[in-house]
Amino acid sequence: MPLFSLPTRVYWEDTDAGGVVYHARYVAFLERARSEWMRSLGYGQQALIDGLDLVFAVRDMQLDFRRPARLDDALEVTVALARVRRVSLEFVQEVLHGGDVLASARVRVAALDTRSFRPRALPDVLYGQLKPLESNVEQHR
Repeated sequence: MPLFSLPTRVYWEDTDAGGVVYHARYVAFLERARSEWMRSLGYGQQALIDGLDLVFAVRDMQLDFRRPARLDDALEVTVALARVRRVSLEFVQEVLHGGDVLASARVRVAALDTRSFRPRALPDVLYGQLKPLESNVEQHR
């Protein structure tokens, strides 16, 4: 599967007083891109809840900030599925501006039951769809 990319723009609400993107906003950019990646596979957030009794929660995130994004910058937020396990997914993501990497992240999400919020195995249908999408992320950069 090709690397998924979500275009986004930096708005005033994303920045600090100096017009630089506030560090916590990168987490929101990354989350949106993962959500839209799942939606592109036919699994929007509500569909996961209603159809599979499943939600994902961030279990671990490692962020590396390299350069600042600024007000009005047009960004690309990428998503690559690095690993699929029975109860978790691991993603490698980047926030890019004009091809330059501004931030990179490795994000592990846990599959949770919607009622108990306890870890649970991915349904076979979802696992079967995601497993072939694992990629050697080192090849993307």
